[in-house]
Amino acid sequence: MNRWATIAAACALLAAPTAFAQTQTTLQPQAQQPQTQQVTGLGKHDTSAPISVSADTFLGDFNTKVGTYSGNVVVTQGTFKLRADKVKVGVKDGQADRIEANGHVLFDSPSGRASGDLGVYELAPRTITFTGNVVLAKEKNVMRGTKLVVNLGTGLAALTAQGMQGGRVQSLFVPQKSKDGGK
Repeated sequence: MNRWATIAAACALLAAPTAFAQTQTTLQPQAQQPQTQQVTGLGKHDTSAPISVSADTFLGDFNTKVGTYSGNVVVTQGTFKLRADKVKVGVKDGQADRIEANGHVLFDSPSGRASGDLGVYELAPRTITFTGNVVLAKEKNVMRGTKLVVNLGTGLAALTAQGMQGGRVQSLFVPQKSKDGGK
């Protein structure tokens, strides 16, 4: 989406009544190595797929080039879905480059779920960072910490627990029951 199309879309959204309306916007990520990446733990993800944003309201600030979506915000890119109370989308060179989610942040992928108090998706370095009360879940397996950084390019993820009681990452892994009764 070029700069003028982004401005026109934002103006149209700002002019629309937002009290009871739902806003839907589709953003194009910056063209940085458009390809599907294999990501350990998250499954395949197309980082060049359009980013769709749905919310109760939208406020665009043309000076800072930040759009703020509020109320039941849902951000979707390919098979990844992010939900939060408020999401700010930063634009650089007419393209989305940073998405910051606040309040009841929940990230879903085909292979698991992550939640936290704050979530940041930076498109250029292709990283997702969660801070606060971070919980990772896949089926019955759960990990807890205070900061999670996932690099979508390398497939590496780091979970830390600074400031958490005991200062240690907590994990619970539940073995699958075997079909032969554990024999």
